[in-house]
Amino acid sequence: MIDITNWIDIFLKALNKTFAKRVYFVGLQGSYGRNEATDNSDIDMVVILDELYSSDIDTYNIMLDSLPHRELVCGFLSGRNEIMNWEPSDLFQFYYDTKPIKGNLDELIRLIDTKAVDRAIKIGVCNIYHGCVHNMLYEKNEDILRGLYKSASFVIQAINFKQTGKYIGHQKELLNVVALDEKIIINTFLELKNGGTVDFNKMSDNLFNWCKNWINK
Repeated sequence: MIDITNWIDIFLKALNKTFAKRVYFVGLQGSYGRNEATDNSDIDMVVILDELYSSDIDTYNIMLDSLPHRELVCGFLSGRNEIMNWEPSDLFQFYYDTKPIKGNLDELIRLIDTKAVDRAIKIGVCNIYHGCVHNMLYEKNEDILRGLYKSASFVIQAINFKQTGKYIGHQKELLNVVALDEKIIINTFLELKNGGTVDFNKMSDNLFNWCKNWINK
């Protein structure tokens, strides 16, 4: 598996050389950020510049091409003003799932109020509901179902935060604190994440009913 500490050192040197003092924030998301990475995990980097120009996107791409394990690198690139004016419901997950490496995102906290968390939950379950129904009718795709369960696990993080005021980044830990309906969703997500067999109809039904209940609350 990649030595992520060493890789990030290489990344930061390249980033500072490329953008010098324009780097406002650097963070790590995903499985490497949660210390759950496997050999196939993406390297999910967050980079926020003082301002992002179209030419910077090309420059950043060229920089990434010079790095080892380029095929695994993904993530988020933005200007500071854009992230400060972002849809607040999107900022909830973004803030709490990002491990700071350089700088911090603490100025986002004032934007993530109760209404933002409620909206994150509502938008999340509505999108999953739509995706689930579409998949049951048309695609009937197991990978789509896996992705929907992953999205549902993120929504449950927001639900728990709404109920307790605490953010739990690891789904296994959520099993100890969430309601039975949410435990079923999290358990299924973890089974699928670990290569478990897809029972398409049963899992789709469970996910659909869970979303339906939350939408109608």
